[in-house]
Amino acid sequence: MSDTTPGKQRSLRAVEWLNFFLADVQTGLGPFLAAYLASSGWNPDRVGYVLTFGGLVSVAMQTPAGAAIDAVHRKRSLLAASLGVLAAGAFLLMGHLSSIRVYSAQFLIGSSGPFLGPTVAAITLGIVGAAAFDRQFGKNQAFNSAGNVFTALLIAYVSYKFGYRAIFVIAALFAIPAAVSLFLVDPTQIDYARARGSIRKGQAKAEGLSALLKDRILLYFLATAFLFHAANAAMLPELGEMLSKDNLKAAAPFMSACIIVTQLVIAVSAAWIGKRAAAKGRKPLLLLGFGVLPIRGVLYTLTHAVGALIAIQTLDGVANAIFGIVSILVIKDRTEGTGRFNVAAGSLATMVGIGAALSTTIGGLLIQHLGYRASFLGLAGIALLAFALLWFAIPETLSKTSA
Repeated sequence: MSDTTPGKQRSLRAVEWLNFFLADVQTGLGPFLAAYLASSGWNPDRVGYVLTFGGLVSVAMQTPAGAAIDAVHRKRSLLAASLGVLAAGAFLLMGHLSSIRVYSAQFLIGSSGPFLGPTVAAITLGIVGAAAFDRQFGKNQAFNSAGNVFTALLIAYVSYKFGYRAIFVIAALFAIPAAVSLFLVDPTQIDYARARGSIRKGQAKAEGLSALLKDRILLYFLATAFLFHAANAAMLPELGEMLSKDNLKAAAPFMSACIIVTQLVIAVSAAWIGKRAAAKGRKPLLLLGFGVLPIRGVLYTLTHAVGALIAIQTLDGVANAIFGIVSILVIKDRTEGTGRFNVAAGSLATMVGIGAALSTTIGGLLIQHLGYRASFLGLAGIALLAFALLWFAIPETLSKTSA
């Protein structure tokens, strides 16, 4: 079978390591920027404006990035260019932190990030096809999460020994093995039509975007994704904020532990989730992932014991592992044959970004007026609404012929 040819297997191994090193680059440029700016004398409102700007750029670019990925034949070149732009943003952050440099870096990072993961997913789909995509995408996510864990531990050590600026040196350096992995992918193994969600090899004509807007199941799913992240995104930052009021010194190690726990759960379970979704369908897994989120919100109100909170954080790993993998599989199911896989995936990322941004606003307002417990319960209520919409409005999307 062509799926087991040595050339294809080498390309898939390269894709897996590409996921690992891309996680290294993005982890180094993401969660630690606020701490870096604060340690460099930026006050909280200036830091907030910078992070908001980068988030808005990223959200605005998600859907256009998906359309571009659908349209571009040379996926490797597109990914290489995006990686170069991201590395340029990291280099800007190594120097004097003037407003122009920081905002320019955030623009470069925010505009290139939306191309990275989706282009890797498109390359994967182009290599293995729709039938084998589920299992391979699960493996990709396992490597991605392993990269996140590795980088979180490395950055914790390097920032302690050399300061926050060294974080961005590491992020830029990891772009090198990422690029090497990318160019070990054989371009002849990537079928352009399959990479954009077309059924027949060589099919070039894609359906119009209006066809996606008529797919009510797809639109309902985008709504559930929005609600899921409107509930999920604020929970961990709020928990860290609440604990830091009592013990500022312990807050950062606690947050690092929570992030590592989440990524370890994803790394361990991702390959299994991909296989399970291919064998048993998407909806049972999605119901599990959506179902643990309101439970997590309620549990956060019952204890402040660090060990118990870290244990509860495993639910975050379960929810994010399932959503991160199965949501893309649903997009693949709903766009198969349309040639619009990547633009639909970009729309999903846009809804995720908007939901996450709104989550922090909702959570902050609830904290301000009603306190932390009410905020966690309010977010849990939104999560319950997402679960209900998933249960009643979205059927199983895996076709019987694909199972």
